Amino acid sequence: MPSKTVAVIAAHPDDEVLGCGGVMAKHGRAGDAVHVLILAEGMTSRAERRDRGLFDEELSALADVAKEANSILGVASLRLLDFADNRMDSVDLLDVVKVVEDFISGLQPDIVYTHHGGDLNVDHRVVHDAVVTACRPMPGKSFVTLLFFEVPSSTEWRTPGAALPFVPNWFEDISETVALKMEALGVYASEMRPWPHARSVKALESLAAWRGATVGVEAAEAFVLGRYVR
Repeated sequence: MPSKTVAVIAAHPDDEVLGCGGVMAKHGRAGDAVHVLILAEGMTSRAERRDRGLFDEELSALADVAKEANSILGVASLRLLDFADNRMDSVDLLDVVKVVEDFISGLQPDIVYTHHGGDLNVDHRVVHDAVVTACRPMPGKSFVTLLFFEVPSSTEWRTPGAALPFVPNWFEDISETVALKMEALGVYASEMRPWPHARSVKALESLAAWRGATVGVEAAEAFVLGRYVR
C-alpha cells in the first residue's frame, strides 16, 4: 500500500501530541510522512501584555522541546510559527488561512489532523476554521481527509450549548504507540499539570484507555470526521 502524506496543524506546541501523538507515531511506523505546522508561539499570554522579547529564552527552549517531542514520534518535518499566543482572534482569519493554504499546497497531504471547532481555547477555534477553509474541496484541488482531535483542558471545558460538542465517530488504535505519545508528553513537562488536572499524565493515560475501551482495544485516540476521501 502506498505511503501517505499526513499534515498535523495545531495552535500551540504540545497540542499536536495531546491531540494525536499516538496516531502521529502510528503513521510514522507505517512509513507515512508526517508534517507538523504549529501556528502560535504558546508562551506570551502568560504575561499581562504581549512582549515577545521578555520570553526569548523560554520560547527558544519551547521550540527545542517541540523538536525533541516530534522527533520521538518520527515526524518528518516541524514548522513553528509566531502568531500571538491566545490572541489569534485579533488576526484576520484570511491571514491565517493563507498560511495554512501555503502549507497544504506544498505538501498535498492525504490526511489532515487539526483542532475541533468547539474547543474553549480561541486559538484552537481559529486554527480549525482556517484549516477547514484551506481544505475546502475546490475543483482542481487535491481532496484530503479531515479529522478533528480533542485537546484535554480545552475540548471538554467548553460548556454545553456554547458550541458543537466533541462527539467522536472515528477511533484509531494506538495500543502500540501510546508509550511514545507519553514519552513525547514527558518532554513537554513544562506544559503538563499535576493530577487531577485534565492535562496531567494520569488523565491522559486514562483518556487513552477509555477511548480504547470504547472500541475494544487497549488504547485509542478519538476524532470527529470532517471529511473522508478514499
